[in-house]
Amino acid sequence: MSNINTILNDAEKSCQTTGARLTDKRKKVLTGLLQSSKALSAYELVDYWREEFNESIPPMSVYRILDFLEGENLVHKLKLANKYVACSHISCNHAHEIPQFLICDACGVVKEIGIKKDLINTLEHNVEEAGYKLQSPQLELHCLCQDCANKAA
Repeated sequence: MSNINTILNDAEKSCQTTGARLTDKRKKVLTGLLQSSKALSAYELVDYWREEFNESIPPMSVYRILDFLEGENLVHKLKLANKYVACSHISCNHAHEIPQFLICDACGVVKEIGIKKDLINTLEHNVEEAGYKLQSPQLELHCLCQDCANKAA
């Protein structure tokens, strides 16, 4: 839990630099995502809230909190699954590559990796040559984690 407290403190500092506030409710939702190795939906976070804090929170409140956290670059939305993960770089003090997500189709574990900007630029160029406009450079790669791959072998 001390690692989560460190991340929450860094998230709070990050919000302060943008003039935003990381309220207790926002911290609780972020904590739920930090504690999970899987992406969670708003409704799964409602369940987490009920189990962890013995309180209820409306799903719309969770969606608003997730929108805020995403806007502050503290969480990422996995578009295909309509679920969220905590950013793995909240406590880092250096520039990062473009975030991409490896999603285990068997167990649901999500890992954030970075892809070099050059690769995304090439992808964007190829998309434009095909007559399209890239709306988001985020890739969600469906894979098997090493544990699940070993079990399947």
